[in-house]
Amino acid sequence: MGESLLPRAASPDAESSGVLAYSSRFPEQPLNAAWRRRYGRSEMNAEINTVEDRQRLELAALIEKFSSGDGIHATAIDGLRCIRLSVPNMQLPAVYSPSLCVIVQGSKQVLLEDEIYRYAPPQFLAVSVDLPLLGQVIEASTQRPYLCLQIEIDPRRIGELIAQSGDANWSQGETTRGLFVGAVDSATLEAVLRLTRLLQTPKDIPMLAPMMLREIHYRLLSGEYGPSIAQIAIAGSSTQKIGQIIRRIKANLMQPMRVDELAALANMSPSSFHQHFKAVTAMSPLQYQKRLRLTEARQILLSGDVDAASAAYRVGYESASQFSREYARMFGAPPMRDIAGIRGAL
Repeated sequence: MGESLLPRAASPDAESSGVLAYSSRFPEQPLNAAWRRRYGRSEMNAEINTVEDRQRLELAALIEKFSSGDGIHATAIDGLRCIRLSVPNMQLPAVYSPSLCVIVQGSKQVLLEDEIYRYAPPQFLAVSVDLPLLGQVIEASTQRPYLCLQIEIDPRRIGELIAQSGDANWSQGETTRGLFVGAVDSATLEAVLRLTRLLQTPKDIPMLAPMMLREIHYRLLSGEYGPSIAQIAIAGSSTQKIGQIIRRIKANLMQPMRVDELAALANMSPSSFHQHFKAVTAMSPLQYQKRLRLTEARQILLSGDVDAASAAYRVGYESASQFSREYARMFGAPPMRDIAGIRGAL
């Protein structure tokens, strides 16, 4: 099959992005013999950290430049967003699409069921399938706002890289959680910086951005969690099948859901489907649909002058009272009281 384009990654340590993911040790960088003779280990690490600190400072300045205040800001590069927040916030539900979030300043945590993932520089958060999460920025200030770059993960780019690698071993990966925290290595940080610099030269974006996005996908696939990322693009893998079912659930959110029918579409037995679905999302298919519906209903309530019953019907609930009960269990208060509290805090 020829030499592999992509280096094989070691299986990720279960604790490195585990139930509670704190800042992990930054991976040691390969250095040539001349550097080893010239510097001791502490000097080498200091030099590397200085370079990476400068890269993060430049990224922070670019995010500030292309963010018009707090919020999530689309950019001239399709699939790249700048995120800025100058105050810590409450837990806010959102559906995270497949993406790489490179945190540059501040810190954040996301909750997936009873799992908590915390990340801060030099870490990233990666999401490989659509997941309903509770996100909370926990470190931010006017002087040092929370700054992050979100880069969309494109399964087609992943698939092209796997095909070009000629490595059949990628298909042997296991079904893993669709969310993890890892350390940003120097090569990936440099690739992200070069992509973001393009915002300053818009005429270069059409020609250069696709190549840089491809490199970032390559770096992600080559890293510690490469085997997990690969599964979203490999036809017939359990993760790819679950991803297809998730997209179907999202597209038909108002419709009743039959798990046995979804299992048949995934070409799995009901028990195997349930097992793989929970491995990826940390919840059952029915729990996933409920979280999607309630998260969407909350967004509807926040964005307009809509009562709870109307929001309930718009996301597929037939009973307004059942909606209110389940909403209160998930968000801690009945719909209208919850929305009033959020608006009062903004």
